[in-house]
Amino acid sequence: MAAMTSSFAGKALARVANASKGQAKMSASDYYGPSRPKWLGPYSEGACPAYLDGTYPGDYGYDTMRLSADPERFAVYREQELLHARFAMLGLVGVVIPEAFPQIGSTWFEVGASIFSDDGLNYLGNSSAIHAQSILAVVFTQVFFMGLIESYRVNGGPAGDGLDSLHPGGPFFDPFGLADDPETFAELKVKEIKNGRLAMFAMLGVYVQALYTQQGPVANWKAHIAAPFEANGFAYGATAYCAADPVNTLCG
Repeated sequence: MAAMTSSFAGKALARVANASKGQAKMSASDYYGPSRPKWLGPYSEGACPAYLDGTYPGDYGYDTMRLSADPERFAVYREQELLHARFAMLGLVGVVIPEAFPQIGSTWFEVGASIFSDDGLNYLGNSSAIHAQSILAVVFTQVFFMGLIESYRVNGGPAGDGLDSLHPGGPFFDPFGLADDPETFAELKVKEIKNGRLAMFAMLGVYVQALYTQQGPVANWKAHIAAPFEANGFAYGATAYCAADPVNTLCG
C-alpha cells in the first residue's frame, strides 16, 4: 500500500512539474498595453475606461469613480501613489524591527512613545546611537531633510539634471544596475507598485490591530498562528464593540 501511494504521489508531482515547465513566463511587455491583465480577468471587456490604456505600471483598468479621467490629474495621482507605496514598504520594516529584535523588545508605538519619557528614545535600543529627547527637534529634522530630498527629487541636483523624478536611476539611485535592462526595469516597476499597494493596506491593518489588540503585528501574527480560529478579527470585533458600548445588552 505504501509503495502504491508513493508511486502515485511521484507521478502526480511529475505531472505538476511538466505542466509548470510548459507554462511560458510572462514578459515585462505583458504587463502593459491593451493585452495586460485586468481587474475582472476574462470579464473585463467594456469594464475598463479608455484612458486606462496600460501605459503606467500596475494599471489593471480599475477606476469606477473616474478619478483619473483627466491625464494631468492621473499623473499626479500616480506620483502620489508611488511615493506613499514606498513609504508604506519602509514603514512596515520599521514596524516589525522593534518586535523582531530582543534587545528592543517593544511594539512600534511603545518605542515611539518613549521619546516622551525621561530617558528619551534610543534608536535600535542603543543609547550610544541616536538619542532623541525632544519631539520638536525630531519633527524639525524630519521636515527639514525631507524637504531637501523632495526638492532634490523634483528639481534635480548634483546627481544629474533631467532625470525621471520617480525613477531617477543612475549610480546614485541604482548603484547595482538593477534597472539597466529596459525589460527588467519595466517588470521591476510593476513589482514595486504591486508590493507598495499591499504595504499600504498592511499599514492600515497594523494601525487597526494596534487600536484593538494593544499589540504589535508580530505578536498578533504569533497569536493567530497558534489559534487561528480564536485569535482573529471576528473575536476582537466583539471586544471592541463592547468596550465602546459596555451597557449594551448584547455584551452581557
